[in-house]
Amino acid sequence: MPTVESRFSESLLEDQQLKLLFACAHPDLSPKIQVVITLKYVINLKVDAIAKVLALGIDAVDKILVRARKKIETDKILLKVPSNDELKGRLPIVHKVIYLVFNEGYKSSGGNEIVREELCEEALLLARSLINGDLCTSESQSLYALMLFHAARLKARFSPSGKLLDLENQDRSLWQPDLIALGKYYLERSEASTISNFHIEACIAYTHCAASSFETTDWQLISQLYSKLLTGNANPFIELNYAIALYFSGLKEKSFEILNQLEKHPYMKNYFLLNATIGRFHVKESNPTLARHYLSKAVHQTNSALEKELINSIMEEITVKLRN
Repeated sequence: MPTVESRFSESLLEDQQLKLLFACAHPDLSPKIQVVITLKYVINLKVDAIAKVLALGIDAVDKILVRARKKIETDKILLKVPSNDELKGRLPIVHKVIYLVFNEGYKSSGGNEIVREELCEEALLLARSLINGDLCTSESQSLYALMLFHAARLKARFSPSGKLLDLENQDRSLWQPDLIALGKYYLERSEASTISNFHIEACIAYTHCAASSFETTDWQLISQLYSKLLTGNANPFIELNYAIALYFSGLKEKSFEILNQLEKHPYMKNYFLLNATIGRFHVKESNPTLARHYLSKAVHQTNSALEKELINSIMEEITVKLRN
């Protein structure tokens, strides 16, 4: 991979890592290539992690990297920090990369490590550098707010004994109100005539943070926001979250229709969280046979010992209920 050349003294950017993100967001490369090479060569994610955060196969990511190297070499593309006039045009890709880095930290795809706090922190610092500089936009602020809302809930994702907890069973007293308040501040500041996907996702995250309990969460609002997010933006991960919100808002039949369609998706059918979700819903619907079927699939689709432990505990609950 060619060396990323930079001219630090000429740039509005101060954070060196941020400069590299802008350098890789070269307009002569496709957006997908820009994202993949940044995650690989700047953030240093492994190919399998990149594949998971982008819902692609490992072979597909390898092919993108090969095409990227050929394109850069053939067209003699120099990856350098762009001029100040060019920075704004590259901002959407930089936002996307920061978002993906945080997501990989919040739910790591690597081995037994569920959370990689160093990646979450890196993404937050990069976003903070953006909003403190001359490049700050409403989208930058809403992205920062979104990550703050998620970061506020990090410490509640595990029990005192270290077991993984889903949102329904988290101790909300462990959520960090200072981060939630800071996120709300930037979300309110980000109000603009053009609403980005980050604005909508931040509103969803804040709706969770504002609820006193899982049961009192405004699931109807959340499902409406996910529906809006999906408009013109087909994304299987968003569809999964939309189905979850529909289920808890009472629209169970529609939820299962979406989940059944996602089972046909070439990536999602092997995605741990999809089968775990379907399995959990069948537990709630008192369908133990179907529940065990999907949970058994899910337990073989994750390398995480903590996720396996969570799924196995649910299957043990089913066994106990059947005995009783």
